[in-house]
Amino acid sequence: MSITTITINVRDVARSRAFYETYLAAHVLEVSPDHALLDMVTATIRLQRVEGAVESSWQTDDLHRGFRHIGFKVADTDALFSRIAADGVPVHLAPLDAEGGVRIAFFFDPDGTLLEFVQGDLQYHDVVDQDLVDAEYALGIPQRPRFDHVAETVEEFETTRDFYSPLGFRHHGTIEQAQDPRGFRIRFLKAGDGVLEIFSYATPKVPTQRVPGAPGFDSIVLGGGEQWPPARSAHQEDVALDPDGLALRRAEA
Repeated sequence: MSITTITINVRDVARSRAFYETYLAAHVLEVSPDHALLDMVTATIRLQRVEGAVESSWQTDDLHRGFRHIGFKVADTDALFSRIAADGVPVHLAPLDAEGGVRIAFFFDPDGTLLEFVQGDLQYHDVVDQDLVDAEYALGIPQRPRFDHVAETVEEFETTRDFYSPLGFRHHGTIEQAQDPRGFRIRFLKAGDGVLEIFSYATPKVPTQRVPGAPGFDSIVLGGGEQWPPARSAHQEDVALDPDGLALRRAEA
């Protein structure tokens, strides 16, 4: 399987569509008052309109388990970020050089979904699968922001790895965050052109309860393959939850 679509719940489809077109050079494939489908080179983003006052339980603290952010590969983080800053888009982290030899920046979309720009190829501290790393590097420098990964904080990496392995995701590299006193480590699971960026910490994590229908990140859509997790959400039968509450949907045949 591979990541085909990321679904994001939004209050105003037109507003969010304009945001992704303006700051991430998204190409619009479909649009209606209730949804927009955006091409992000290696996957699509589905903006899905939601109503009501329900609020997300998502927090900026990375010790909260489950979804953390959506990452996009870019040619020049600083150049793209300069427009974001000039226009007053809410910023989480200004551009900086990060572990692994990449330059990153974080900002929020109109409904509070955390997004990341990543410039450069990651230089893994531990390469687990060189073929997958080579395939990642072969994608090259993107002409426009390209979907790269969804990040998730987990309780235990081995449990997460074993959950996603039957779905075709394989561990290909690890980045150590030696300067972080929390015992922070990032491992990467790849399937097709998309990656799950798995955060783990030696310190206690906080369980997070998914709130269906809340604005912000909703789910990942996976396509291809025969395997599918048996666990289902108590709220929606078409949604499977991984061990840390990240919601998965199966692409329609």
